[in-house]
Amino acid sequence: MTRLTAKDFDQELLDLYDYYVHGQIDRRAFLDRAAKFAIGGLTAAALLEMLSPQYAFAAQVPKEDERVFSEYLMYPSPDGNATSGEMRGLFARPAKATGKLPGIIVVHENRGLNPYIEDVVRRLAVAGFVAFGPDALWPLGGYPGNDNEGRAMQQKLDGKKITEDFVAAVKFLQAHPSCNGSMGVIGFCFGGGMSNTLAWRLPGIIRAAVPYYGGQATAENAAKIKGALLLHYAELDARVNAGWPAYEAALQANHVEYTAHIYPGVNHGFHNDTTPRYDQAAAELSWDRTLEFLRRKLT
Repeated sequence: MTRLTAKDFDQELLDLYDYYVHGQIDRRAFLDRAAKFAIGGLTAAALLEMLSPQYAFAAQVPKEDERVFSEYLMYPSPDGNATSGEMRGLFARPAKATGKLPGIIVVHENRGLNPYIEDVVRRLAVAGFVAFGPDALWPLGGYPGNDNEGRAMQQKLDGKKITEDFVAAVKFLQAHPSCNGSMGVIGFCFGGGMSNTLAWRLPGIIRAAVPYYGGQATAENAAKIKGALLLHYAELDARVNAGWPAYEAALQANHVEYTAHIYPGVNHGFHNDTTPRYDQAAAELSWDRTLEFLRRKLT
């Protein structure tokens, strides 16, 4: 399978795809506007498929990797979306761990717990953490195996209750027998915004938050953050970056510890190694910085 990169596409087309996957235009509008890039026998639908995730690439730490023990766990979330009051997520820890370890919540994008995010959960276990990736779509049956369906499902859920499901997940992992109570969070896109949210919602618990290209908290809520932030942004991500100057001003005004990196020449989603927007150099550098930050703040 050939891995395409952002350089294989016009930046306007990449921006159109970003608008589509974040609900700013529908599929028909994307196809109509992408038609001008459909040359050489390609169709707009083919371009959409080329830009979409190829989860065969999401196997840096395969499910059968002997370094990791992983399992799906149910957890209580009485204020969330599930009428049963229970949610589900993927738990992972180092297979040979003998003592308690810091815990990391991994928050998915706006489409549920897909294979890429599950892989990130396992990567954190390999790095020496206990990690838990909740699936916000569980009340509707869980991630459906298709990102387009996953996005539609997530849009049907109550956003405030989704937040409560992740708040509950933090408390669940903190109390897990494998966790030493030192807690962090990492998230991507929607999950980046949720990472910012959890930092102010649970200031007594979240010691380290790593939002990747995530929506920012309001100035009022930024003032509540007590933990440290490591923020990753993509230079070409004008949509998300528009909120950064005001957020940075609020963090500075309230003496919140933060470090922000804006990676040059890359797009929103650059860490996701299943799409052409993936940028290996920026993804690897940001991940190295992330692991160093989490180890420094949580261990």
